[in-house]
Amino acid sequence: MNLLLGLGLLLAGLLTVKGFLQVRDPPDMYGSPVKAHEWRGKKDARILARRNMEFGFNLLQKLIASSPQQNIFFSPLSISTAFSMLSLGAQNSTLEEIKQGFHFQQLPDKDMHLGFYYLLHKLNRETQDLKMNLGNTLFMDQKLKPQKRFLRLAKTVYDADTVLTNFQNLETAQREINKYVSQKTHNIINNLVKTIDPGTVMLLANYIYFRARWQYEFNPKETKEEEFFVEKGKTVKVPMMFRGGMYDMAYDSELSCTILEMPYRGNITATFILPDSGKMKQLEQGLEVDIFAKWKSLLSKRVVDVWVPKLHVSSTYNMKKVLSRLGISKIFEEHGDLTRISSHRSLKVGEAVHQAELKMDEKGMEGAAGSGAQTLPMETPLRIKLNSPFLMMLYEKSLPSMIFLAKIYNPSG
Repeated sequence: MNLLLGLGLLLAGLLTVKGFLQVRDPPDMYGSPVKAHEWRGKKDARILARRNMEFGFNLLQKLIASSPQQNIFFSPLSISTAFSMLSLGAQNSTLEEIKQGFHFQQLPDKDMHLGFYYLLHKLNRETQDLKMNLGNTLFMDQKLKPQKRFLRLAKTVYDADTVLTNFQNLETAQREINKYVSQKTHNIINNLVKTIDPGTVMLLANYIYFRARWQYEFNPKETKEEEFFVEKGKTVKVPMMFRGGMYDMAYDSELSCTILEMPYRGNITATFILPDSGKMKQLEQGLEVDIFAKWKSLLSKRVVDVWVPKLHVSSTYNMKKVLSRLGISKIFEEHGDLTRISSHRSLKVGEAVHQAELKMDEKGMEGAAGSGAQTLPMETPLRIKLNSPFLMMLYEKSLPSMIFLAKIYNPSG
């Protein structure tokens, strides 16, 4: 019987932020002093963050090309983390294909994994204003007999839990995996795994849960139903939040778009990119890794009146199909080389699902205290109204590392 490695990727994002986790002592697999390790880990994480941003833009462009009139929401970081962990078990052309597709080429394996170690332990945190949890769980059948080195590195570097699962009873395995995922995502993702292929011996669940507060919250009393111009001749009614304040903003004349940054409490920021009328395709085609740095250089603080739609969108992607468009296919095929996971030659990834959910409202956390007032200079405020399709990025500022990426085509659904 051919052994199938079922891989489930899941994501839950709830927007509305703060805090920072201390980086723990680095994995002993590298055997270098802690301070040198932290410096090197941060350096590798910066390289990874840039390449992950490039992967995210490429994937967004592919998803838009296949679904131009749909909301798109996913976590480049979540997806690349899962496949980087899988690369611990890959060899030869299978490993090279993963590194090429995720833009990790010419980055030594050790540096790649150390960078992810640093990223994961920097991003995983919980405070009164922010909860962010990015994790991995390996559900394994006892008959798989995985390589001890793979399990050790998956746990040490990616903090992956291993849960023994009886894949001989697929219905029970599916129920147990979905229950586990639901608990990890605070009941946001309740039915990630729809089916499990017969012959599956391992399933990877990669999840990211994010819930936070705006640094400057919206007043719910200011939220009013308004029109959102989905496309020419088509509008929908959406609840539109309003706030006047000091924000970083810019205008990119080359791509004909307005950039607005709205900070969360802590070190995470949401960036909204609103193209001029009829310029969305131009913006989408102009997304490349250096554009983010260009936008950052253009930003300046201005007094702005901001209108943002309340959002609750959900997206599910068949990553096996999506990643094949980026040249990643061997890991899903019989002749792929995953012998560092198990010596079974026919081991392959049988399933890859990425599910993302985004909720953005006035406050975020229920019962949270209101934020303090801003003192604004006496100047006429600029007006930015996100009432037509726009792009959105959520990123951690210090690296910077892109956590979520979205195209909002229709906020009402």
